[in-house]
Amino acid sequence: MNWETSPLRVHDWIPASGHALRHAGIHFDAVRVDGPPGERIMYDLTQLTEFHVGPVIREATGARYFYFLLPPGTAKSYGWPAGARPLGRSSAGFAYVGVPALDGWTWPLDWRSLPTAEAPFIEGQLLHDVTRRVAR
Repeated sequence: MNWETSPLRVHDWIPASGHALRHAGIHFDAVRVDGPPGERIMYDLTQLTEFHVGPVIREATGARYFYFLLPPGTAKSYGWPAGARPLGRSSAGFAYVGVPALDGWTWPLDWRSLPTAEAPFIEGQLLHDVTRRVAR
C-alpha cells in the first residue's frame, strides 16, 4: 500500500487491526441505511463518482446496515428520508459506529469503499440526493 494514498494517512481513526467504535460527530457523521436500499445507494454513488465514493462501511449482521461517512457536522444539514438515519453529535445522545481495519479479520464489519485523499468523505448533497431517489 502506498503511504501517500493510504486511507490511514487520510484518517487516523481507522484502527490498525480488528475494529473499533468511533464517536459519530467527532471523527465523522454517518448516515445509516439498511439492506437493499443501502446496496442500491452504494451502486448509484459508485456510478456517479466513477468509483471515488468515499468511505462506506457495511455491517454483515442483522439488517446488514451500510454506514455512509460524511464530514463531521454534515448529516444534520439535510432532511433524510425514512430508512436513512443520520448519526452525529446531538443533544439527544451519543452515536457510535464500528470502524474496521483496512485488512485482516474485521467481521462483522467491512469496507465497501475506502476513504482516499481524493474522497476522504462522501459529499453530503450527493448522498442526500441519491438517498431520496432510492427511498421513494
